[in-house]
Parts: sequence; structure tokens; C-alpha cells
Amino acid sequence: MKTSGRAGQGLRLIPFRGLRYVPERVGSLAAVTSPPYDVVVRPDGLHHLESADPYNIVRLILPQADTASARHEQAAQTLNRWLAEGVLAPDSEPALYVYEQRNAEILQRGIVGALALSAPGDGIVLPHEDVMAHVVEDRADLMRTTAAHFEPLLLTYRSDGDGDGPGATAVIERTTERPPLLATTTEDGYRHRLWAVTDPADRAEIETDLAHHQALIADGHHRWATYLRLQQEHTTPGPWDFGLVLLVDTARYPLRVRAIHRLLHRLPAADALAAVKGLFRIRDLDGPLPRALDALAEAAAEGNAFLLAGDGGFHLIDRPDPGLLSRTIPADRPTAWQTLDATVLHAALLDHVWKIPDAPEHIAYIHDTAAAVEQAERHNATAVLMHPVREEVVRDLARQGVTMPRKSTSFGPKPATGLVLRSLDLD
Repeated sequence: MKTSGRAGQGLRLIPFRGLRYVPERVGSLAAVTSPPYDVVVRPDGLHHLESADPYNIVRLILPQADTASARHEQAAQTLNRWLAEGVLAPDSEPALYVYEQRNAEILQRGIVGALALSAPGDGIVLPHEDVMAHVVEDRADLMRTTAAHFEPLLLTYRSDGDGDGPGATAVIERTTERPPLLATTTEDGYRHRLWAVTDPADRAEIETDLAHHQALIADGHHRWATYLRLQQEHTTPGPWDFGLVLLVDTARYPLRVRAIHRLLHRLPAADALAAVKGLFRIRDLDGPLPRALDALAEAAAEGNAFLLAGDGGFHLIDRPDPGLLSRTIPADRPTAWQTLDATVLHAALLDHVWKIPDAPEHIAYIHDTAAAVEQAERHNATAVLMHPVREEVVRDLARQGVTMPRKSTSFGPKPATGLVLRSLDLD
């Protein structure tokens, strides 16, 4: 996405002294990494990461204690101890970092740096989802207490060319021809490589290019809102005016867009189905899960559709009653927003039909489809499986300044947490 091109109105990415694990002090780089904090949703997933290596990054992003303040103090103490022990160490000079993720199907490359913060109204960094206040509060206290950014946000922009001319993509391609700072393969099959960009000419080429672009927040809305909140708390210019991000040119490296599913803790599947009878068409499916998801995709191509699970089967609900939609969907938004599955789910089903508050004790947001189904069946709850929205719809709404319901999309692959950190004390 292009801005007007005038200086100061586009993206400003600056180098920083990255904190990185010292390979000789840990079992392996793969063993100390983690998915983003909001993807590690199951206790068994947290325990798996904690047991993978005593220095796994999950001890910083999801510390365990009885209270929030105790958790965050524990993270700060852990960070300081690891620095003192030489488990983590800062790079010798500020750098931008080229980051590559690759598996058999996907190659993604981007640039990690400290991005100058800007308000949504500036049109430089575009959010597309609402955020939850309690999550922003928790992340803000963690960042405030540790004075660190542990996880880069995933932001996307779109260049006009193919990377053959000068610009950020050209620097990335040249850089990846050199030996990397680190390389590791995580258990999900992705190979990760990281390079430092310290040459002033390369950095200037990147800066000049990005100054003409705006970015879409693909993943990390809560952390971006946290950056902005903490910036407001610091009245003098300094490191809190910048946030750790990964910028990916999706014209060159398209991302995958996946759905985020809902787990309704206190609503059994039988009750959920009984409440929508007469308001949606209901079809019971035999499964297995991949076949049921294929049926969801087919129905979603024609209109709003959801897959309910939790009682051992799968139930496709689609063709919502027009009267229900007219009564519950706000009319002061673009049609593209009104017809989103997430809009219909939250405004019609959750708020009106099921009357479920959007609070953690009632709803969990789960990225993994099988995990959502398994938890629903184990706890006599309802999993609402979603079909992903198209990226072009997300971008169009973001350009219009319209935010989607929270947790409407999951862009990926997401950067691994733990490969490079930012200490605000060092900056």
C-alpha cells in the first residue's frame, strides 16, 4: 500500500541492538523459541515449551505466578538473570534484521526493526481488528516491567515492483546470499534464518523505500495498541516511540490467511443448536474434521456459514434468516463489514441468539482447529469453527478505517518468538 510519498508520511524503520540467545548456552535455538503468546493457548502447550529447554522464551512472554504483577516481575527477573548469565546477549552494533521462514510450501522474507509509532488516523499503520482492553493492560504491564519487546508484530505492505530495482526487497535478496547469523528448524517444520543489515547504504535504501509505504497489521493488534499506550506514558522522545516489528512485502511474499475459532465455555453444543433452529439452516455432518471443513468452505462461498462441534459430531449452520440480520447487524458500516462471518457471529449469534458476553470466562479464541474441537468435546462446550476471510477484504476495510471484530483473522506464517528481542534500556 502506497502513501502520498512525501517524507515523514510513510514507514520509518530504524536499527536496534538485538538481544539474541547465545547458542552455546542453550540446548538448541529451536528449543528456546515459541509461537506468539496468544497462540500458546493450552496448558499442555505451555508445559511442552517450558520443558523443551530451561531457557525457553515462554518464561518471558507467559510467566507463571499467582498474580499479574508477580508474573511480570518474574519475567523481568528472569530476563535480567539470563543477561547476567550470558544466556542472552546484545549484538555489538545496531542493525536491521532480514528474517526468513521456509517450509516445503512457503517462503517468507521480511525485515525486523524498530518502527516509529503512529496513530491510526495518520494512515501509516492500519489496524483491521478491535482489541480487548484487559489484554492490552496485561501486555502493557509486562512491557513496562521488563522494558523489553519480546515479540515482533507481523506487518505487511505491498511494493509496486518485483524486487529487481532498488528498495527493501532488493536489500533482502542480496542479504540472503550471505551466511546467516543463525539458522534453526522448529518442530513445526519451518526453517528460520536471520541476517544483520548494518551497512549504511543498505539501511538507507530500505529507509527510502519504506518511507513511501503504509502497512497493515497482520498479527499483533494488541501489542500495537500496547506500544501506543506506553508511548503516551513517556512524554519525552525516546525508545518508547518505536515498536519491534517484522515487515513483509506481500506483493513478493504472500501470507496465508486463516480463521480463528471460538470456544464457548458455558454453552453445550445441544443448547447452541436448539437456539439457532429456525434462524439458520442446520445440517449434521458425519466428519471427519477435514471433510466437515470442506463442507464449511463450500457453504461459505455462498454466504455466512459456521461449523459447530462439541457433542462428537459436526453441524453446519448457514443461510441466516434475513430478519435476524436486519435486527442485529449495524447498518452504519460498509456492506463488506456487515456480511463478514465474524460480524454475523458476534452481532447476531453471540450477542442476540446465545447472549454470551465477549469475556475470557465465556469465550476462548483458538487458532488450532482440532484443538478447538477437542476442548469443546472434553468440556461439554461449543466450538464455532470459522472460514477465513480473504486478504483483499481485510485490506479494503482497513483502508476505509473500519475495524473488524476482534480475532477475525490469523495471518501467517507468524514469526517465531525468541530469535531476536529488543531491550528498550539498550536503545
